[in-house]
Order: sequence, then C-alpha cells, then structure tokens
Amino acid sequence: MACVEAPLLTSVLSEVTAASRHYVDRLFHHDPQHVLQGVVDMKNAVIGNNKQKANLIVLGAVPRLLYLLQQKDSSLELRTECAIVLGSLAMGTQNNIKSLLDCQAVPALLQGLLHPDLAFIKACLGCLRTILTSAVTSVELLYTDPTVVPHLMGLLGKSAHTQEYACQIFAHCCKTPEHQTFLFSNGAVPTIAPLLASPIYKVRIEALKCFAVLTYENPQVSLALVDVVVEGEGDLLPQVFVRMMRRDEPIEMQLTAAKCLTYMCRAGALRTDDVVIVLKTLPCLVRMCSKERLLEERVEGAETLAYLIEMDIELQRLASITDQLIPTLADYFKYPTPVSPIADIKRLDHDLKHSHELRQAAFKLYAALGANDEDIRKKVIETESMMDQIVTGLGDPILKVQLAAVRCLHSLSRSVQQLRTSFQDHAVWKPLMKLLQKVPDEVLMVASSTLCNLLLEFSPSKEPILESGAVDLLCDLTQSENAALRVNGVWALMNMAFQAEQKVKTDILQKLRSDQLLRLLSDSDITVMMKTLGLLRNLLSTKPHIDWIMSGHGKQIMQIVSLTLEGAQDPEVTEQTLCIVANIADGTLAKDLIMSHPDVLQKIKFYLTHANVKLQIAATLCVSNLAWHEEEGAMERQARLRDLGFVEILQQLSQTGDPSLADKVKTALQQFP
Repeated sequence: MACVEAPLLTSVLSEVTAASRHYVDRLFHHDPQHVLQGVVDMKNAVIGNNKQKANLIVLGAVPRLLYLLQQKDSSLELRTECAIVLGSLAMGTQNNIKSLLDCQAVPALLQGLLHPDLAFIKACLGCLRTILTSAVTSVELLYTDPTVVPHLMGLLGKSAHTQEYACQIFAHCCKTPEHQTFLFSNGAVPTIAPLLASPIYKVRIEALKCFAVLTYENPQVSLALVDVVVEGEGDLLPQVFVRMMRRDEPIEMQLTAAKCLTYMCRAGALRTDDVVIVLKTLPCLVRMCSKERLLEERVEGAETLAYLIEMDIELQRLASITDQLIPTLADYFKYPTPVSPIADIKRLDHDLKHSHELRQAAFKLYAALGANDEDIRKKVIETESMMDQIVTGLGDPILKVQLAAVRCLHSLSRSVQQLRTSFQDHAVWKPLMKLLQKVPDEVLMVASSTLCNLLLEFSPSKEPILESGAVDLLCDLTQSENAALRVNGVWALMNMAFQAEQKVKTDILQKLRSDQLLRLLSDSDITVMMKTLGLLRNLLSTKPHIDWIMSGHGKQIMQIVSLTLEGAQDPEVTEQTLCIVANIADGTLAKDLIMSHPDVLQKIKFYLTHANVKLQIAATLCVSNLAWHEEEGAMERQARLRDLGFVEILQQLSQTGDPSLADKVKTALQQFP
C-alpha cells in the first residue's frame, strides 16, 4: 500500500504547488521590472490566502525575497514590496513564522530599518512586528544586539505606523525585570509618554500597553512615572491614566489604564488610599466585572482587581461593597452555557472554549477579597453554591483553575467560624486530600498550606484527615527539595500534634523518624527549623504523653536537643529548644533523662546568665520543672542542681529588673528548700 500511495501524494503536492510555481520563477527573471511585477502579483495573491502562503514558502520564496530585500542594487520600490510580501507571509500560520526565522529574516529586516526611506522602514518594521510578537519567537531576539532597542526608540518620532509597530514590539517583548530595566535605561519613559497624547487611538493604546508591562512589579519604573508630565496633555502621567479610564473611552483603554495605576500602586509609587486608586481605579475594575462586558474583559478586570486589593484590607472592604461585586462574581460560574442568549455563534463558541478563564478569575478575586476580613469571608461563603463551586474547582482538569480554587479555599480557611461549619458541611478535605496526592509543586504548596489550617485543633475536619493517611503524606512533604513544601509539611504536623491523642503523636514520631527530625533541625531554612521545634514542643506536652514518648524515643530526642543547643546560632531556635527541654522536664520519669545528660545541664546553666532575657526565662523554666518539689525524686535532683551552682545563679538573678524573669526565678527558687 505504501508503494502505491507515495507517488499519489507526490502528484497531489506537485499539483498544489504547480499553480504557485510561476510566482517564484518570476523572482529569478533577469529583467528587474519583470521581477518587481512578479513581487506585486505575489503580494496580491497571498492576501488572506493561507494556502497560497504555505505553497510559496514550500517553493522557496522566502530566501529569494530576503535576497532581493538586501541587495543594494535592487530598486527601493522592489525592496519595499519584498518587505510587504514577507510581512503578509508572516501573518499566516505559526509555521510561516518559523520558516521566516529559519531563513534569518529578523537580521535582514533589522538592517532594513537603517535605511532613510520611511515607506521601506514601515514595511520592514511591520513584518518585524508580526514576527517578534508571535508566540513561536523568542523575545530575546529583540535584545541580542544592544543597538536595536535605541534605534527603535528613535523610530518613534517617524510616523504613526512606526509608533504603533515599535510600541507593540516593546509591549510584547518586555517579559522580565531585565527587559524592563533595559527599556527604561534606553529612555522608554520620556520617549513613549508623548505618544499618549497622539490623536490616533492605535498609537495611544499601544503606548499605554508599554507602560503596563514596564510598571508591573517594578518600583524603579513606577516611581519614575509619578512626576512625568505628558507633552501635549500638560498633565502628570497618573492623571492622564485617570482620564483614559473615563466611561466614554474604549473598554480596552479603560482596562489598560487601570492596570498601569494598579501596578504603580502595588509597586509603592501610589498609596492605597490615594483618590486615584480608591475613587477611580478600583471602581473602574469593578465595572469590568459586570456581565455586560465581554468574557476577556471580565477575566482581565477580575484578575487585575484581585492583584490591586490582594495586600490591603481597606481596599478589600471597599471592593466588597462596590456594585454588588460578590454576587456579581457568582455569575462567572454560570456563563456561558450552550444555550446562552448570544446571537453571535462565533462569540458563543469562543466563550465556551474559554469559560474556564472566568472560573479561574472568580476564584482569584474571591481569594483576594477574603484574605483578611472575617465578614467578607462569611459573605463569600454564603454566596450561591460557593462551596460547591470550590469543591468542583479542586477537581477541575485545567491546572490553573485548580490552583485558583485551592487559593480561594486557602483564603477562606483562615476563618475559624467557617472551618467549624461550611468546611465541614461540604467535606472540602476530601478533594483537598485527593489533590495532594499528585500535583505540581505550585498547587501542592497552596494545598498543603490549606491543610495546615484544616488541621487546627478546633477544626472538625482534623479527625477524618488523620484517618485518610495524612501523616504519611505530610512526612513525605518534609523530605521535599522545595523549602516551602518542607515548611508546610512540618507546620501541618505541628498543628496535627497540638493537643492530639497519644496514638497520633506516636504515629508521627514513628513515621518521621529521629534522623529526619535531625535533618529538619539543621535545615538551611530557619522557618523549617522553627516549625520542627514547634512540632517537638507539641509532641512533648502533657505529663503522660511526655513520659510515654521519652520512654520509647528518649535517647534520640535527647541527642536531637543536645545537638540543636550545641549548634544553634539563632536566639529563637535556642529559645524554642530550651522550651522543649522545659517540656521534657515537666514529665515525671523524663526528668531523669535530662539529669543524666551533663552537656544539656551545662547549656541550661550557660543560658541562665545569657544577655538575652528570653533565653534566661526559658532556662529558668527548665530548672524550675527539674527541681519541682512535688515530684518523686525531687530532693536528689535539687541537691544535684545545687551542687552544680544553679541555686547561686538563681539568687543572683532574683535582683533582675525584668518582671517576667523575676517572676520565673522566684518560682524556681521556691522549689529548693
């Protein structure tokens, strides 16, 4: 079969390309005028015809067009027409762009920008714009030659077309802080700012988009914009952005201007209580969430608003009471459906394919709204079928929706009241535990943070989570290469161990093992160390539990304590370790383990006279618990501590000016007859 089909395929291909071959053949004619006419005919043939474009590329039109474009003895008209055809070919498929890139079209077109003729520059820049803003092109191409950006800046004064094209290139290719810095240092702000006063909409909007990408998470650029006066407008840049948010401006312009002001605010260039933010930017973004807006506008509006209010409780409160925002967002989960009343079939098809973006945006904004205020969280959770939407979102096949849903759940899980009610009613722990089994680290980090909250002692979810194998899962997290996941793993175990039953504590110690505890206590991340010490404190609480655990794991725990006290550099680590020793000393039988470790006793003694009062208080508590007169064997321990000089030090400390330390010293001395 293969032998029969191959010639058939070849013949079909040759039929398809034969009709296009004469266009390419004419590019090689000896008569320049004939070549020019051939290029013009090719230009007319490819307009809006992707099949013709693909055929011409297969037949080798691109290398020949680039050759003619670069020939100095080619007429200017021919070179310009070649650039126009290349631009048209670039507007086809991504494969067309790849072919142009493979043929080194970008260096040839950049060279063309050095020509003095404006029509030729426009044609080259138009083609470059299409190539450089394609998803298949590396944005780094713009920055490979450091002379390109300054030259493009220089072209901004040539014509409206060069202004539009160059700004489109800058806006698309500015992806990193390094790109922002490079554009900024090459005069992007003063060069692009006057374009905001252009009478041509396309120039204004592309210039505005440049400022949006330049200011994003960039304090240097954002601060520089505050005092820039826009020529032709006579106003400072923030005021120009405010005017661009007026309701009579196109939605795209309102949204982009709101983005600029949002990014300036988040970068610290504008205060969160500035009227520009409170009375202009925030209301504008809330308007964008209305169901009258197009899907992409609602998505962008909600995500930008979430970013604006994310860190500020007053903006969260203001947004929550503006234009019925909380119930409005509930519509994001209902639209679109196959029976939505949309006359435009193409629009309905588009919206059905992108409906997940609405769900993602709604979760993001709900998460930001509920980040701090208990009343807002209550309103969000009481919104129609909200918890059901979150549970569904946790199982969404699209990862970004999953991530946004778990972030929303994490935000709402900060509510003590909701942990006790709504979270239990909807058993959100079930999809959360399922999510923790196998997801990328980005989702795992937020999901494990949420689990930390669900394991707090007052959460009804704690018990079923324990029964579903959480200890194994969390112990595995503590071995992650990602420090944030190690923190979450230990933190969740710490919450799990708080006031837990003896069986749970034993389970944690058996699964975690002493060697892993030691590794966590020597972790390079201080938060991991602190949470591990917190876990140990929670494990070693209540007398029966302390004695039980120390009888089975005492040798290993004392080794951990000794090594941590020996190597501790951070005062907080030392304080927490001394508190663990004090907890052990609160046990009945466990006291003898400390008394049999001279190195630990010497460390306690050392910290009694330390300059840090918190460490002195923790060390004093250790002595007090060891010498406690009501416990069996107290007299022998008291005599030993007296011989080691502890009482003498305590008597000296009784003169301290710190009331908390003085109180603890008084209690400790009362244990010695």
